[in-house]
Amino acid sequence: MMRMERKTIRWQDMLMIPLFLLAATTIGVLFDAIGFPETNIVLVYVAAVLLVARFTHGLYYGLAASVIATFAFNYFFTDPRFTFAVSDTSYLITFAIMMFTSLITSALTARVKKSAREATERAQETQALYELTNRLSDAQSLEEIDAVAVESVSRTFSCQAAFLAFVRGVPEKTFLQYASGGVVHRELDPRDGVAHRLEYLRGDHVESAEFIEWPVYGREQILGVVRLPREGAPLSDHQQQLLRSMLESVAMAIDRLNAAQAQQRYREESRQERYRSNLLRAISHDLRTPLSGIMGTSEMIRDLSESSDRRYTLAKEIWSDADWLRALVENILSLTRLEDGSLHIHKQPEAVEEIVGSALGQMERRAPEYEIDAELPDALMLAPMDAKLIEQMLINLLDNAVKHTPVGGEIKICVEEKDGFAVFHVQDRGEGIRAEDLPHLFERFYTSQSRRADAKRGIGLGLSICDAIARAHGGSITAKNREGGGAEFTFTLPMEDKKNEQSA
Repeated sequence: MMRMERKTIRWQDMLMIPLFLLAATTIGVLFDAIGFPETNIVLVYVAAVLLVARFTHGLYYGLAASVIATFAFNYFFTDPRFTFAVSDTSYLITFAIMMFTSLITSALTARVKKSAREATERAQETQALYELTNRLSDAQSLEEIDAVAVESVSRTFSCQAAFLAFVRGVPEKTFLQYASGGVVHRELDPRDGVAHRLEYLRGDHVESAEFIEWPVYGREQILGVVRLPREGAPLSDHQQQLLRSMLESVAMAIDRLNAAQAQQRYREESRQERYRSNLLRAISHDLRTPLSGIMGTSEMIRDLSESSDRRYTLAKEIWSDADWLRALVENILSLTRLEDGSLHIHKQPEAVEEIVGSALGQMERRAPEYEIDAELPDALMLAPMDAKLIEQMLINLLDNAVKHTPVGGEIKICVEEKDGFAVFHVQDRGEGIRAEDLPHLFERFYTSQSRRADAKRGIGLGLSICDAIARAHGGSITAKNREGGGAEFTFTLPMEDKKNEQSA
């Protein structure tokens, strides 16, 4: 465990200097009384300096002990005694050797202690990072990761750290803090302003009234803030580097958890989408046969009845509703096939006039009360396309125009060639498109709430199918409101097949 310590004078270390030197002086007096030579007394003082350097924190205590030991030897054991005068100049050499030996011994001892302390700290750091990584790998939720981070940082730096999580860049209302009993939840002061402080952060941490805050950044955004209390000594450069490494491990764990959760959500959504597509495809196939029978029978009844007969009107309405259901079934089948890749686009040069004419013929049967105009180029216009899909696309757009346009309103198809594309415009003078609907028109199952009372409500597949067909052909589709009222849908088809060009 690493402690945040201030580099201040310790009275315990200061007390060791007189204690060891007093002991050395006492031993020296005994040696002098016994008659041992002065060199033995010098070695006792050197040993005292070595012990001071060993049991104190810092080089300066050993250096101070070296100087004091030299003067003590001069005062107590050289003639004239109990003075600092020197009667024999040879003692000066003794003093110098003693001072040099004491200083070197003290410096070497301090260096060895520093190396041992650094090795211990490195071992503690490695152990702390190892334990943090192991615990993070076992965490199964974001709260578990936050709790592991708080506990590991608190124990490593001997403090009560806290962790404030961010969700999509916004701090949560509660944070975790390490206490004597473990990790606890605390309410965040609404006036805290941590997001504002981090917004203007210029370094790697920011200081607030109570905490020193270290942000945790992920790959895309901020994930949280680790808070260390201001009380106690500031972190050293080495400790700051360790904290950065720990925060990087926490960020990687959170990013890994978010990625795993996103992947799980994607798998679930894909599975649900696959189930839904299979269900829609199965229902659509099952509806095809009875719808064909209903349409055929109703058409036969209509042909055998007079227009004034009630059965004629009933058969006509049955045929119309069955035809609407048949178109809906075809749209569902086309959408599911386009999405799962089972519907292949067979493009070949087709005359635009024939495709438009076929679509208009279909609409004449489905909505005979509407008159649809067409403006086509004078010259023959050929474009590579899947004729059946483009015809279905035109029918969807025209059907959409019919739903939103009163009888007698203008509905028109315009086709032109522009910048290497065949451009189709389907225009009407209906109710137009609400501004809030424009960004969502081509989304699946999106239906506008603005609808005439007598219009059939769809399920929001027609326009999404149009978008899928246009993109499958290498084109695009857009929608806008017309000046003077109404809507306009525009889709483009490349005039040249790029796949064929590349293969050639």
